Amino acid sequence: MGRGSHDCSVLGSFLVLLCLSSAAAQKASTWKTLSGDAPLVIAKGGFSGLFPDSSGFALSFVSASSPSAALWCDVQLTKDGAGICLPDINMNNCTIIPNAYQNGVKTYNVNGVSVKGWFPMDYKSTDLLRDVILKQSIFSRTDKFDGLPIVPVEDVLSKYKTPAVWLNVQYDSFYSQFNLSMRNYILSVSKQYVVDYISSPEVNFLNSLIGRVSNKTKLVFRFLDEHTVEPSTNQTYGSMLKNLTFIKTFASGVLVPKQYILPVTQDNYLQPHTSVVDDAHKAGLKVYAANFANDFLLSYNYSHDPLAEYLSFIDNGAFSVDGVLTDFPITPSAAIGCFTNQNNSKKDHAAKPLVISHNGASGDYPDCTDLAYQKAVTDGADVIDCPVQVTKDGIPICMSSIDLGDVTTVATSQFASQTTIIKDIKDTPGVYSFNLTWEDIVKNLKPRISNPMSNYQMYRNPRNRNAGTFMRLSDFLAFAKGQDLSGVMISVERAAFMAEKLGFGVVDAVIKALDDSGYSKQTAQNVMIQSTNSSVLVKFKQQTKYNLVYMIEENVGDAAPSSVADIKKFADAVSVNTLSIYPATAKFLTNQTNHLVQSLQSAGLPVYVYVLMNEFLSQPYDFFSDATLQINGYVKRLDGGVDGIITDFPATAHRYKLNSCMNMGNNTPVFMLPPQPGGLVQSMLGASMGELRAQPEEPSDQHPTTARCYTLDATRRDHGRRLDLWPRTHARGRRQASARRRPMASVTTPAAPAARPAGRHAAVYVAAMPLRGPKGPGQAMMSAVYSLGLWDLQHFMVLLRPDPARTQALVFDFQPRDPEDVLAAFAVMSQSKIPGVVRRRTLPRVPETRCWLVGHCNGDGDAAVHAADRFSERWPTDLVVGRHDCRDYTNDQPPMMDNLPSSVWIVNRELLETETKLATLDHIIR
Repeated sequence: MGRGSHDCSVLGSFLVLLCLSSAAAQKASTWKTLSGDAPLVIAKGGFSGLFPDSSGFALSFVSASSPSAALWCDVQLTKDGAGICLPDINMNNCTIIPNAYQNGVKTYNVNGVSVKGWFPMDYKSTDLLRDVILKQSIFSRTDKFDGLPIVPVEDVLSKYKTPAVWLNVQYDSFYSQFNLSMRNYILSVSKQYVVDYISSPEVNFLNSLIGRVSNKTKLVFRFLDEHTVEPSTNQTYGSMLKNLTFIKTFASGVLVPKQYILPVTQDNYLQPHTSVVDDAHKAGLKVYAANFANDFLLSYNYSHDPLAEYLSFIDNGAFSVDGVLTDFPITPSAAIGCFTNQNNSKKDHAAKPLVISHNGASGDYPDCTDLAYQKAVTDGADVIDCPVQVTKDGIPICMSSIDLGDVTTVATSQFASQTTIIKDIKDTPGVYSFNLTWEDIVKNLKPRISNPMSNYQMYRNPRNRNAGTFMRLSDFLAFAKGQDLSGVMISVERAAFMAEKLGFGVVDAVIKALDDSGYSKQTAQNVMIQSTNSSVLVKFKQQTKYNLVYMIEENVGDAAPSSVADIKKFADAVSVNTLSIYPATAKFLTNQTNHLVQSLQSAGLPVYVYVLMNEFLSQPYDFFSDATLQINGYVKRLDGGVDGIITDFPATAHRYKLNSCMNMGNNTPVFMLPPQPGGLVQSMLGASMGELRAQPEEPSDQHPTTARCYTLDATRRDHGRRLDLWPRTHARGRRQASARRRPMASVTTPAAPAARPAGRHAAVYVAAMPLRGPKGPGQAMMSAVYSLGLWDLQHFMVLLRPDPARTQALVFDFQPRDPEDVLAAFAVMSQSKIPGVVRRRTLPRVPETRCWLVGHCNGDGDAAVHAADRFSERWPTDLVVGRHDCRDYTNDQPPMMDNLPSSVWIVNRELLETETKLATLDHIIR
């Protein structure tokens, strides 16, 4: 059977742009792989760096963003022998199974390690596919796409467009203890589908497949930690690495952790590469490297640049691995397709974008030091910069902050007590450059590297945190004049303060330094003067002919023609911050109309964007934790790309200028297309509102006077912003306009305690669950949109627990007559009419999550059930999502169950219609 393809639309408009092109860059050179072919990109669980591992979204996104990548599935077996794709045998790490099966926790010995959790072989596949949804297993990643359904192995093999599928079998011997044969399962699916790669860390399992799977299926032996013992041979994986000829008897390749090839020191710096690749190639084995992810801590040698890491494994001049296993397949795809065989010494200062350093190569060395400037030049910067400060003895120096405490070791020096508060600069104490002489600074202080992400324990080049020497402006100009640069940029701030408070004319001092260095009499290097103060630029314009750059500090989306005309009176170019070009909220790009770059360029003003950093935490999710893709987004932006990049890491920007896909036009490969602003937001807007949660019901033996009527809380998990839900009024299931809306109490302002009636009284709940989708593409569509939390695509129902002494509950809900009909999926999306039906069924217990107590009936349970049945019989069954659906039924049913408060409406369309508009997004998720 062949492989199909999910419709690209399940990921929303974000993929539309990516789906326009399927071209891949071609390489004429010979690779140093075993076969001479380009390395294989293996997408671990799909695009798991953004979406939950092995989810439908993660798998679909690979074909749209990295079409040459293979799909990886970690195969797990269920109680009935079905195969599902899950990254971990302990489902607690990657699903919300504790919510569905609270009492299912067990402890097993998994390959010699005691593991406590929930395991797939304890559940039938139908139960897992129905009740359990996936979550992002790495907590530092966004949880906005949590809730996607588990994907069967057969679906990966048949429904997703991919050149290859890789099945990884990690626990064959463990499953055999439960009379589950991974071998038989793999052989079964191999007869029905094309399986391109099968890997396992167990020798006996791979041996059992030899001669039983297709000759085209490649068997790969997976190495674990070198001290771990392989269960079949009772040897450590480290010792087995010395006997590759034995591995060759049952495998065509090896999959090894990347540190097997390029080990790192204890303080995370690279060591010389090992001979693993060469040894394996000599034995006829391909080598696949594992454990790549853009948002993992990389060796400091890579300067937080994931693309640089991939290049060190595939394009280092000595060897190339045959493939990489990654959570972010788009980055190695770009590395292979566009960034190999570069001549990094090549410089073209006229080519866009202009690479402008920010305090030198401040991502690798302390700001504005000799080492930072030397590295910026070596790394290919076109322009190096000097932010000017002044010392007590009137010497202009290059220093990124006027407060020495930000960039030097003054806090541990004899000058630490000289702190002062200067309101004109900041409200907190500081030791300022003008408090010390140049000799005080250069002889007693050391530079200190900037660490903008230190709050997240992410640091820059610790070995050189205090390396380098400070530079005066004259030193900087003398150094730059002899380098291969297109120019220098001098930043001047607080000129008025220096003149009024210090009696120092910084503009005159800079002009004099430039004259003394000969810059006013040469044309080889351009001199750029940057400032946020237009008066400073006006003064330079009156006295010099230097290129003037106006830096806009505020976030701006556009510039009125009159404003642009004013800027042109004193500036030749403009610097704007990253958010002015790509507005973002909660680290997602938003689809706000933005013509700033276009407006400025149309007026003849080049645009430079600042400040770009390699650390993934500085980037919106839409750039996939890849600094190179972020640069590409700013340069290739569809509404106008920037002319220059101001960056802490000039090497990354310079390498980008040399990429072979730079000028491919319509043939640009998909992985080098810029992001569509707002694409990811539109895909997960509903999820951005957070999970609805409720407090648990009070125990049944609680004193009646302390019982509560619980309300809904739409507080977001990360920011704690409260959204109050509003009631609606209804009549006979039809919506009526409410003349006045009254907010429900939120968890932060609890409703007044309501006494629970004495006796046998039924409890009424409202619950939400995923829509049941049709099999195939329709199911993918329905499951995907539900998983993103879109309110229109959650199914609401009423639960009645007639007897408080028993856990059993009755479910009443209104749904499509045939929810698995593919037409039902399209009807949901198009809001057209379809046949509906009201159903009643039994649950063994009230769900633990997405279920809220509404109240208690005054009558007994039998009376409440009878009232609910009567209401259901009268309910109109033509279903139209958005006008007459499960939400209307859920809102209207509880009041019919005898004496429940009519003001308690759970599902609210007014809120939905207002707050899912993109215009209010900032209010919702800020």
